[in-house]
Amino acid sequence: MNFCSVNFLFLFLPVILPVYFFVKPKYRNYILIFFSLLFYFLGEKIFTLLLLFSCIFNYFIGKKINYKEGIDKRRFLILGIIVNLSLLFIFKYLNFFIDEINHLKIFPVIEYAKVHLPVGISFFTFQALSYLIDIYKRKIKSASFFDFSLYLSLFPQLVAGPIVRYEQIKYKIKNRIITNEDFQIGVKRFISGLSKKVIIADTLSYTVDSIFSLPTSELSTGVCILGAICYSFQIFFDFSGYSDMAIGLGKMFGFNFPENFNFPYISKSIREFWRRWHITLSSFFKDYLYIPLGGNKRHVYLNILIIFILTGFWHGASWNFIIWGLYNGILIVFERLGLLNKLPKVLCHIYFLIAVVTGWVIFRSPDLDYAIHFVKNMYQFSGAGEILQYMNFELIFTLILAVLFSFPLIYKIKKYIPNFILNIFYCLLLVISSSYVAVNTYQPFIYFRF
Repeated sequence: MNFCSVNFLFLFLPVILPVYFFVKPKYRNYILIFFSLLFYFLGEKIFTLLLLFSCIFNYFIGKKINYKEGIDKRRFLILGIIVNLSLLFIFKYLNFFIDEINHLKIFPVIEYAKVHLPVGISFFTFQALSYLIDIYKRKIKSASFFDFSLYLSLFPQLVAGPIVRYEQIKYKIKNRIITNEDFQIGVKRFISGLSKKVIIADTLSYTVDSIFSLPTSELSTGVCILGAICYSFQIFFDFSGYSDMAIGLGKMFGFNFPENFNFPYISKSIREFWRRWHITLSSFFKDYLYIPLGGNKRHVYLNILIIFILTGFWHGASWNFIIWGLYNGILIVFERLGLLNKLPKVLCHIYFLIAVVTGWVIFRSPDLDYAIHFVKNMYQFSGAGEILQYMNFELIFTLILAVLFSFPLIYKIKKYIPNFILNIFYCLLLVISSSYVAVNTYQPFIYFRF
């Protein structure tokens, strides 16, 4: 199910909220577990069994790690890591590897049925891994089955994050008090995310899809630059919009999820960008892989490249994503070597914008060959082409909104606006966003694919 669907906004959410607040607090976790599994089932059907298996398996492994010592403790952790990553491999990467083997034409062609990618498997797998590793490191103790199942299946962050660690919400699982102020903050955050998605990201998606479906022979410099800029804003407002909605929903039910974005496009380097973009994923790789590999103490540059290749591969089973990750890693290595040390801040920001937009072209292109031609056409100055056919009032207005809301200034202005005016604004925003949902065709979140 999609947060931006009619069924969620006008059926699922209006049902779960009164039920949740009607029952006694001691039963609310069970209500959330039931509705979270229902939420997943309505979208993924039979693959809900995979989520249930993950809840049951990781609960028992967590218990074993918690009560074992020495080599046995390590063995159960290794078993948990192997099983979780094996499931991720089978459902997310098996198709890719079989296709690559077939392309080599060394072995007989392997005939197979495409494996379905269950929505959210990357996110709840990483959450399960963080849970097991944190128990092993004695940062947390293993949870009861229902507490752990709620943590892993909680519907606001189930299918596209943020990647929440158990220690971040363990106290809220046991005891949470929802004030009127917290609930209102959650509602406003949800509305902000909804509007980001349906008003900005989905509007830009039509231009992006149109341009990235053009044959390479029709890609002029102007059209390529427009497509790259539009996609850079689309993916930001799509994903940050989802994160806002997830954080807002969490707040409405009494949870405080970690922030996932911090105005990434104001960065002055790719290194800074990854401290502001998909913060919970960067934090996961840093704590559970980069530091264990040696971090900044040994093989620093190799560690960076490994982390970003895996970051790219996490996003999808495609060479595009692997190259995109490697591209980011190489830039960060050069930055650490002093690439930007003597550049003025303005030039650093210009460098960053060119670098990140170019990277998004690799990320968005249907294949690597298309990405190479697209980037080449961006920088060979072949003219504006048919750019004017895309530049209607709606696109121009949406791009202006995208620029304004990519910077923190407009959010600071809110502090000086009376609350009653802000409340009226959010009500209007909800009405406008709901009308977009009602009349527009279904546009899934980009990160549902990952």
